[in-house]
Amino acid sequence: MRILLIGYGKMGQTIERLALAKGHEIVAALTVNDADRLSSYTADQVDVAIEFTSPDAAVGNMITCFEKKIPVVCGTTGWLQHLPLIKEKCQEHQGSLFYTSNFSVGVNLFFHFNEYVAAKMQQYPEYAVQVKEIHHVHKLDQPSGTALSIADGILKHYPQKHGWINDISQEPELLSVVSEREGEVVGTHIVQYTSENDTFELHHIAHSREGFASGAVLAAEWLPGRQGIFGMTDLLQL
Repeated sequence: MRILLIGYGKMGQTIERLALAKGHEIVAALTVNDADRLSSYTADQVDVAIEFTSPDAAVGNMITCFEKKIPVVCGTTGWLQHLPLIKEKCQEHQGSLFYTSNFSVGVNLFFHFNEYVAAKMQQYPEYAVQVKEIHHVHKLDQPSGTALSIADGILKHYPQKHGWINDISQEPELLSVVSEREGEVVGTHIVQYTSENDTFELHHIAHSREGFASGAVLAAEWLPGRQGIFGMTDLLQL
């Protein structure tokens, strides 16, 4: 499979190594300095693009891929306020997009169990729920896209809560999503339920970027030949 890498930071380099080890070809690895080259590639040259850049660049990169009929796997977070536009452009160009806040198989199972637990726990108002995420100091967006996905899964089952706040909430109708930036932490996410009597947690710790990168390669293998917008729940059949 011929892969175009859009973004060549630590994640892009890890994806390249894993993709090459699986026998795939890297057509090019575009950095921020040569991003304008993206429009020069076509579906005749590229089977799928994998996009890990920045929130500001991701939207334009995805739209260019749609225009060029190149299926695109997007791992950039922080751009979901533009999702209606992306859906419109994907449909307009009959494009293919796979996006998720986190490509880790373990994290996506975490999402699944998070919703299951939230559906049960909302019946017990004596337990206060909170989300916490810890990442490396270089991460630009906060809360993390993964934390927002976790929060959405909780809010789906807590109709009495009207949203989230990126802080300790003093208002019961707002879900606390606490962000910390620490050293080179790859990614830790915690959902905590606390009552006067006890506390229990759902806890996921990423040990390396390889789990994210291998998931992105898996998505890139799965996407070509499909039309529309997909995510890990489709890939994992959750």
